[in-house]
Amino acid sequence: MPLATILSFRLGGHDGVSVESAKWRRALDALGFSVRTVAGEGPVDWHVGGLAIGAPSPPGPGEVEEAIDGADLVIVENLCSLPLNPGAARAVATACAGRPALLHHHDLAWQRPHLGIDEPPPVDPRWRHVTFNELSRHELAARGIESTTIYNRFDTRAPAGTREATREALGVRATERLVMQPTRALPRKNIEAALELSSAIGATYWLLGPPEDGYDDELTRLVRAARCRVLLGSGPAAGRIADAYAACDLVVLPSTWEGFGNPSIESAVHRRPLVIGPYPVARELAGFGFEWFALGDLDRVERWFERPDPGLLEHNWAVADAHFSERDLPDRLASVLSTMPPGDRPIYRS
Repeated sequence: MPLATILSFRLGGHDGVSVESAKWRRALDALGFSVRTVAGEGPVDWHVGGLAIGAPSPPGPGEVEEAIDGADLVIVENLCSLPLNPGAARAVATACAGRPALLHHHDLAWQRPHLGIDEPPPVDPRWRHVTFNELSRHELAARGIESTTIYNRFDTRAPAGTREATREALGVRATERLVMQPTRALPRKNIEAALELSSAIGATYWLLGPPEDGYDDELTRLVRAARCRVLLGSGPAAGRIADAYAACDLVVLPSTWEGFGNPSIESAVHRRPLVIGPYPVARELAGFGFEWFALGDLDRVERWFERPDPGLLEHNWAVADAHFSERDLPDRLASVLSTMPPGDRPIYRS
């Protein structure tokens, strides 16, 4: 049985890289791989502390080589894409040099202007690069790096969550409008716009994720100034993401930047209307045919509450099922692996 090693800053959490890595692990399982996880943080098979974001010192290449020893394929999840631990990225690139590897890019350095870095990811003749949007694929191509786009995938036929019990646990009345933002709290998540929307339509605002990167004080300020009721965190009321979607009446994703923005597809999977911000990849995803509400279109949102349209929800679900189903991920990964040099192609079930 071939061995695939998935390696990143952190794995096993609720962040986007961890969530998508878990889907890739299931796809690799379906292809007949044995899978090992390696990261600086999280519940992983092999812990290398120096890989973590903010680690006091990076790992030596020997530490990484030991962690990936015996792997037929190494999948590097964002660690060589975004310069959040440059020393770790160099160690991983050195350890993976000359080995079959997929570099899965969730973000790229120049897409985070505050980092002030415009450095492309490392390359090697035995590696393949995978992006999760066409924007990144084109930007890599402009820098001389060929890549393949595999959009994030979703269980489009997941069981529905429990609405009444979740709302009761949250303390939300049956007649109360509930707007959910299923993201963390960061400047680019545009929390202020979501609060303004919720206030304008007389709804309670629910932010599912925690503040990160020192955003705690700003979030506290925004919540204190809010003109609507605010709920923070999932708590015990939403152990499953399906329950959170079932509980809300409207999903908001007002971000100014997302590499993908999983709520854009999750809202369709769970049949909830979505208000979305103008981040570039949202326009790319909208091209598949989704019908979303623009962030500033309050009249249309209000009309939705007055007269919901189940047909719109079914249309969005059908688009998600046709183009973003997790069922297709093993075949997509197999297609990329088939482009590797013949001596590097691990034997898997096709």
